[in-house]
Amino acid sequence: MKKPLLSIMAAAITASAFFSIPATYADEGGIRHYAITITNITRGQIIAPPAVIAHNDDYKMFTLGGVPSYELAQLAEAGNGSLVLSAAASMPSVYKTVLGSGGILPGASQTIEIETTKKFPEISIGAMLATTNDGFMAIRGVSAPSRGSVTVEAQGYDAGSEANSDTCAFIPGPPCGDTNHNPAAPEGYVHVHEGIHSVSGGTLNAAQLDWRNPVAQIEIKRID
Repeated sequence: MKKPLLSIMAAAITASAFFSIPATYADEGGIRHYAITITNITRGQIIAPPAVIAHNDDYKMFTLGGVPSYELAQLAEAGNGSLVLSAAASMPSVYKTVLGSGGILPGASQTIEIETTKKFPEISIGAMLATTNDGFMAIRGVSAPSRGSVTVEAQGYDAGSEANSDTCAFIPGPPCGDTNHNPAAPEGYVHVHEGIHSVSGGTLNAAQLDWRNPVAQIEIKRID
């Protein structure tokens, strides 16, 4: 049973405080501080609290065409990024993890600060697209700039962990709020999301909730 998405958003600040504790690398030095600004550029989708990870090239949040992990499925189905961060924090390829402080409304932005080092120079981010049953936005392995900033676009992906549905019976985010699992067979692999089309008896307003990639603009700016 999925937890209600609003409860997960309310717990994000607490989770962020827990997962923002970095592993200790006494011999690393060269810590770099970054401000990551995520802007929601969809017409009507809310982006759930983002999971942000600083890592090296060995870490992969997911692989396109690959089987979704349980943690990724929870991020995409319930907006719960804390499990992805918990799993990542135990890996030697990850330096630091931070969970965003809340959801991001259409047209709004949220800035999250994180540290990297020269040996952990990459940033990955994932967050549920709230009015979907297993859709999420993500960037993977973007190199944090040694100075200045870089701006990239995040695409909308499908975790492939639930069969797609445009009905509120299987969608936790507003205006739905349901917590059921979709009983139909899932696709079983991560792929580009097809969007919201209100097909097969769907109850969602595609004119407001559909999108054409990208779904977010992300600035990674060095601030030290």
